[in-house]
Amino acid sequence: MKKSKPGIQEAYYAPGSTIRDFFRSLFIGHGGSTQDGVHVRDAIDVKRTMTLVGICLLPAILFGIYNTGLQAQLALTNGAHAAADWHNALFTLLLGPLQADAGTLALFAYGLGYFLPVYVTALLTTLLWEVIFAKVRQQELHEGFFVTALLFSLCMPANIALWLVAVGVSFGVVVAKELFGGMGYNFLNPALAGLAFIYLAYPSEVTTSAQLVAVDGYSGATTLAQVAANKWQFTDGALSAFADPRWWQAFVGTEVGAMGETSALAILLGGALLLLTRLADWRIVAGVMLGMMVTSLLFNYLGSSKNAWAMMPWSWHLVTGGFALGMMFMATDPVTTAYTRPGKLLFGILVGVMTVIIRVANVKMPEGIMLAILFANLWAPLLDSVVARVNIRRRKKRHDLQ
Repeated sequence: MKKSKPGIQEAYYAPGSTIRDFFRSLFIGHGGSTQDGVHVRDAIDVKRTMTLVGICLLPAILFGIYNTGLQAQLALTNGAHAAADWHNALFTLLLGPLQADAGTLALFAYGLGYFLPVYVTALLTTLLWEVIFAKVRQQELHEGFFVTALLFSLCMPANIALWLVAVGVSFGVVVAKELFGGMGYNFLNPALAGLAFIYLAYPSEVTTSAQLVAVDGYSGATTLAQVAANKWQFTDGALSAFADPRWWQAFVGTEVGAMGETSALAILLGGALLLLTRLADWRIVAGVMLGMMVTSLLFNYLGSSKNAWAMMPWSWHLVTGGFALGMMFMATDPVTTAYTRPGKLLFGILVGVMTVIIRVANVKMPEGIMLAILFANLWAPLLDSVVARVNIRRRKKRHDLQ
């Protein structure tokens, strides 16, 4: 048997070169040229795709950091106490105590002190697992880990314990991704899988209001929690919400919530860029909105005096919880969604329908978009199979008629 010469790919994936080649590729393009016959070149690759997704997430990240500081400031003015942890101690050492009249930069710095440790923990944990599996498989280190860490961090409350961040993201990367072959082979969104794991295993560490605001002694509640407790009254009609100042506050995002989920405005701005660059398919986004609107209108028509979620208009579903983030950045994950065009639309509709059903049927789990996307991930191959079978039968019937 003729022994092949070591090629460019073999040298590039050689053991011991994973980290070096990854950082080198950030600044220097690979010098190899294609030696075969017909081929296609495209400027887009995994590294550039993930970089663009990170840029699209910037509005949500920046506003989330600012809002973390803002909510802490508002809580302090309402009688809460400064957090007795190292985040606040470090901020006080560098800039002094957080004041009631603190400016935008001070609030941003305060929020950064909480977001940055969470993101760095998630990033380093994800990188560690990616390097381990890349070494074992002798494969290239893909850049998807940095977006996974970003999405996971944006779903975290400000006071989350860092060890819990490491546990959650480890579960998502290892169990939902690497055990199935790594990037491109996972059938579940790793960020959502990790979030679901700690949400179900450690609910008191993730969902309580004490974890959402970076202060001590805070007793407020999110819009989701108030609706679940039947303490939130909605104006009649979905469009009437646009005249409600509370809706605009929720749309802008100056309210309590996870660090990167509160601002539907910032998320939709970044999502619009994601759609313009065609990194996300508009059919999925349209399907999620259509499924959510139709299902919420159905529950509004049926009505329920004992369940405020059943009376929530679609306009409020859009701006509460992580719906906007899930619709724009998680449901549109190209790996875990359907691949056919009709399948993408059906996938989005399933996510929207399941989100509202989970919110209405289980008031103890109002963040329905997370489980809805994971549920739809499981159905995505079946949706593609159905679409393929329908196309085969239609073409066969057309061929028989000819």
